[in-house]
Amino acid sequence: MDGSATRKTLHLVARLHYESDLSQVEIARRLQLSTATISRLLRRAREEGIVRIEIRDFVAPEEIRRDLINALGLKQAAVVDTVEIGLLDSLAQPVGTLLKEAGLKDGSVLAIGWGRAVRGVIRAGLPRIPGVITVPATGGIQQAAPHFQINEFVRQAAEQLGGEPKFIFAPYLPAPQYRDAFVSDPAVRELITLWDHIDVALVGVGLPHTVDPIHAGTVTSSERALTHVAGDVIRHYFDEDGTILPWDGNNSLIAVSPAQMRAVPLVIGVAVSPAKAKAVIGAVRAKLINAVVTDVATAEAILGELQA
Repeated sequence: MDGSATRKTLHLVARLHYESDLSQVEIARRLQLSTATISRLLRRAREEGIVRIEIRDFVAPEEIRRDLINALGLKQAAVVDTVEIGLLDSLAQPVGTLLKEAGLKDGSVLAIGWGRAVRGVIRAGLPRIPGVITVPATGGIQQAAPHFQINEFVRQAAEQLGGEPKFIFAPYLPAPQYRDAFVSDPAVRELITLWDHIDVALVGVGLPHTVDPIHAGTVTSSERALTHVAGDVIRHYFDEDGTILPWDGNNSLIAVSPAQMRAVPLVIGVAVSPAKAKAVIGAVRAKLINAVVTDVATAEAILGELQA
């Protein structure tokens, strides 16, 4: 490799590991390199200052939680001390607490989005709240990645809660000429009707595709062409000021709409990575989430962005 190519590889490997939460083994598989090479590249990225690791003064998570609520005007927030890369189960306990405090009961509707953090929470387990109706917040996506399996998230969540799952058998982005056929199907229409009655939603907050290259293959050219993107919530894109950014798929999406999201009493956004600070801020300003569950490092990055 020449110097430029090597530095580009260092940046890519560092982003995949520290921002996209991929293990060294997974990065090696994706880039068709050995694990030893990935380890060596990560070490070199630190040596060259591409990655900087610092030990910060201790601030209690509860203090940061209060600062986060006040700075963003949130209904609720939870901040855990640390979340190891690839291990997101520590977010489950605070999410469970928020669900119980929300007063969910028999017949309440819980909507579930997709994402690695959502998957981590559900894998770790939700509290027992019998009778809750669990629904997907979006149609499915034709991707094998485990954090996109929306119906499986719904099934697992309903089993843990002791409630009733409702599945969706329609893509999140059908061709425009087929959307009406999908939403007119009785089973799909029954589920979509429940989106007007959501009591709590649990969603992930996504990075821009230019920052999160592992998802580049899941997006359309219209999505890829969007500029000034801070992030997305179930494919509703926004900038850091909270302005929803239109794209060609807006009218074809089968997903809870921004208006429906804003009507939900509690929308919990789960996100872990300082790189997601602007995405979380934009999601709150767009009123797509009104509660945040995260870790100390991400919360501090959010507060730092707000003070900049």
